[in-house]
Amino acid sequence: MSLSQVKRLIKKVDLVLEVVDARDPWGTRSIEVERYAEKLGKPIILVINKSDLVPKEVLAKWKKVLGKRHPVIFLSVAKRLGTRNLWKILRNHAPKKSKNKPVLVAVVGIPNVGKSTLINYLKGSHSVGTSPIPGYTKTTTRLRVSKWLRVYDTPGIVPRFSAEELALRGALRPEALEDPVPAAVKLIEFIYKKKPSFLKDLYDIETDNPYQFLEEFAKKRGLLKKGGEPIIEEAARIIIRDWQTGKNNFYLEPEDYDLLEEK
Repeated sequence: MSLSQVKRLIKKVDLVLEVVDARDPWGTRSIEVERYAEKLGKPIILVINKSDLVPKEVLAKWKKVLGKRHPVIFLSVAKRLGTRNLWKILRNHAPKKSKNKPVLVAVVGIPNVGKSTLINYLKGSHSVGTSPIPGYTKTTTRLRVSKWLRVYDTPGIVPRFSAEELALRGALRPEALEDPVPAAVKLIEFIYKKKPSFLKDLYDIETDNPYQFLEEFAKKRGLLKKGGEPIIEEAARIIIRDWQTGKNNFYLEPEDYDLLEEK
């Protein structure tokens, strides 16, 4: 979904729910959308989804940072954690309207953060299709959630980043990368730096060289060319896909973006 399309939708609605990934809330925000909604005076609620994948103490740090500008709610929609609070915060922040006019809410965010899953929870049924694959939702859909609430499910907003950065933010399928190895190497290097033993524990591969890691991963999965040469490109795609779908639940903290104030 283009930024101009999102802006047109925001003009129509009363409230914006921006869904981000708890494993990287800062990197999965849509800053331009937030600024535009603020300019129009539209309330924004930050919905930090997949929060079951991140320790509570880390979520508390993110709330301290992100809660300075907008209300923040932590959810795991897939596991029904925190969903009751969502209704409360919607009612508290929705503008007062006449009895016959429902509140209009836009659910926005980059691909693969759980927007459609959130709407299905609010609707109480599987009204919109969902998938862990980025870019599954193709069109904007308006749904009647209750007598007083209508929501718009939107395709993911694609940020203005390189293909590599989009993949690492979960906004681009690894199959769409012409060469997935640089993105996978960047992810592996970052995880090595933050948690040296994380990938060893997850995949049972012990090396601190990202290229060797991909080779060993390919061998373990039987991803081999004729002659036994490992297909590291396919290994790289799987590593990225595991990160996008949550099989790899590595997470970032505010310190990784230098966002915490010095004591």
